[in-house]
Amino acid sequence: MSAMTGCGCDAPLDPCACAVTPAGEEDEALALDAVFKALASEPRRALLRIVAANTSAEGDCCPAEACACALSDALGLAPSTISHHMSALVGAGLVTATKRGLWVYYRLERDALARVAAELTAL
Repeated sequence: MSAMTGCGCDAPLDPCACAVTPAGEEDEALALDAVFKALASEPRRALLRIVAANTSAEGDCCPAEACACALSDALGLAPSTISHHMSALVGAGLVTATKRGLWVYYRLERDALARVAAELTAL
């Protein structure tokens, strides 16, 4: 433990150099970082817009899904590139993926977007 900061890191003299975050908040911060990393790419934002346009409004009994084949056609990108970008969006929790046959169908996670919006509003 550092005598100067009392937190266990080696930050000299600067108590702000080693911010301590409660475990739950740290998990939320990491999740938010994944969202911002996923949204930092223009193709991913374009894919998210397409999925959002193909997904029914909240409260519908049968939400629509966007097929990976439609995403590939819409952006003119190779299926492998679509898969790469969509994996990042799924990993960030912004969309869910369901494989049926040869294709993967994506659905927007509106709750995740609402949490991100709330985090940004709280800044």
